[in-house]
Amino acid sequence: MSYKIRGRSIGPGYPPYIIAELSANHNGSLDRALETIDAAQRCGADAVKLQTYTADTMTIDCDKPDFMVKGGLWDGYKLYNLYKWAETPFDWHQALFEHARKRGITIFSTPFDETAVDLLETLDTPAYKIASFEVADLPLIRYVASTGKPMIMSTGMASEGEIEEAVTTARDAGCKQLILLHCISSYPAPIEQTNLRQIAELGVRFGTLAGLSDHTMGTSVSVAAVALGACLIEKHFTLDRADKGPDSEFSLEPAELEQLCRDTKNAWLALGNAGYGRQDAEEGSKVFRRSLYFVRDLPSGHLINEGDIKRIRPGMGLAPKHYDDLIGRRLKVAVTRGVATSWDLLE
Repeated sequence: MSYKIRGRSIGPGYPPYIIAELSANHNGSLDRALETIDAAQRCGADAVKLQTYTADTMTIDCDKPDFMVKGGLWDGYKLYNLYKWAETPFDWHQALFEHARKRGITIFSTPFDETAVDLLETLDTPAYKIASFEVADLPLIRYVASTGKPMIMSTGMASEGEIEEAVTTARDAGCKQLILLHCISSYPAPIEQTNLRQIAELGVRFGTLAGLSDHTMGTSVSVAAVALGACLIEKHFTLDRADKGPDSEFSLEPAELEQLCRDTKNAWLALGNAGYGRQDAEEGSKVFRRSLYFVRDLPSGHLINEGDIKRIRPGMGLAPKHYDDLIGRRLKVAVTRGVATSWDLLE
């Protein structure tokens, strides 16, 4: 099974697809957003992803306790103010899409309501991402799936039943290419709760490709995920964590994204195939295995005894398993010390 986004194949037979999540790391600056796209492309990411919403499409401006964030990175924020700080303005999107296409990096987005989908359709987005927090929003999933574009869906916080509802809704509404991402919706996510074995389970249970939306610090979890079969990795990306944007604390900086792209590809290359055949790289080492050598000067007609041969390196002689077969055999020619054993030297 494999899918394509703008000509790039995604699946077990291809290097992992790496998405650099811009999210709110533009810090309210279009220029910074454009610079972040440039950096993601230089680092080797396959795609850069936006989040398309406004504070008014996410929530209402309300001071009641339900609308206040309690705990975590955004403790004390009113939801409306947090989203106002973090939003990527709708009127930036065309500039961002055009810039990414000029740079040769795929760009798409996570829509959070139907107006966002409508905007992204005018920009001919090649795919859509459904955020973990929106997996339960079946009307949104239905609307996105009706576009017929590939969908990537994070599963953080979702129960098995909720994932099944979301998958069924997407497929029934026309989605033919669906990738599920295992995700722990904690910012940052604790490594010991990452449970990467769930990646393979997602793919088998729901008949989809599977990957990881990684909110842990660093790159090691993503590399391990690829070794366990993840075909897609999503990581938040910032130019500099010190700038303290809404998502900067759990985002990669450029050197780390470059490392992620390199190490995940190497992890995929290392998987190879199951089998017992000798690899081409091993051919040069074969000579250094042990084999049987004559360790004395011996005349023609001599009966070989245990002191005449030895199991040593290099591997040019008969294999050590033939040691007992040679004892008592008669030489048909004289040999000198250091000659490799062979059947044609024997009567």
